[in-house]
Amino acid sequence: MHTALQTNFLGIDLASPLVLPAGIMGLSYSGLAVAARKGAGMVTTKSFTLQPRTGHKGPVVAEWSGGILNSMGLCNPGIEEGLKEVHAFREGATTPVIISIFGTSREEFVKLARRTNRSDGNFLELNLSCPNVADEFGTPLSASQEKVSSIIYHVKKISRLPVIAKLSPNVYHIREIVSAAEAAGADAISLINTLGPGMLIDRKMGKPILHNRFGGVSGPCIKPIALKLIYETYSAVSLPIIGMGGVLTGEDAIEMIMAGATLIGIGTGIYYRGIDIFNLVNEEILRLLSDEGYDGIARIQRLEKLRE
Repeated sequence: MHTALQTNFLGIDLASPLVLPAGIMGLSYSGLAVAARKGAGMVTTKSFTLQPRTGHKGPVVAEWSGGILNSMGLCNPGIEEGLKEVHAFREGATTPVIISIFGTSREEFVKLARRTNRSDGNFLELNLSCPNVADEFGTPLSASQEKVSSIIYHVKKISRLPVIAKLSPNVYHIREIVSAAEAAGADAISLINTLGPGMLIDRKMGKPILHNRFGGVSGPCIKPIALKLIYETYSAVSLPIIGMGGVLTGEDAIEMIMAGATLIGIGTGIYYRGIDIFNLVNEEILRLLSDEGYDGIARIQRLEKLRE
């Protein structure tokens, strides 16, 4: 990988600022390995729960003109089998790994975090924001400053891994929430998760396209919202940010960095450009750096921070 793409994240050097987010090809070690070989600088597992989850019945994914709707339902093998997949990946790769976990309470997050302490992961992501299981668990935890603060504080007390808080875009007070996450001890912020949930209708059948009716919205249509929330977060805290939401090209990635992101997640973009999207976007970033006279990704000019 070109040296101009090298990025440091919480003390670990990455060959590229591009990250495979949770929920995208992270169910097995082979999925993580493919993303790493194709140019991802870091990979994220599926969000693991205490017990295995089969997820929602299909259809769980639908395309529309502005993006993708999905209601996967957090399908995963459970934390114990999931960590075995991480170990298998680490036996054949040096690419850093984020282990993502999802719980319904502070107690569940703490239990999950304890188990990751003996894992081969580099970072721990707290998925506080999944919108496509709202039918089961209600409002995402990240909508509450108090819950965000409590979960992060108690996980940080016992975790050996740096903690990344993955937050929801479905709030009106993101600056207060990210500030609460920082005060509780979070090491980094990841946003945005999918919007919604939303719904698509099959007119001929006269019913929702997704079996679960509702699903998280992702794809190009959410990029302006992602940029705005990343920028607000960058203005509110001093933590590194993994920015994502609608990234398909090198231009999109650089906009994320200008808004305040340190790293850039590419998820739904894989649907549009295939798994080679990581190499393609890396190449596009390099061309843009050259065109704009930057000698490295870290030199990109950030937007001026919002003033109080």
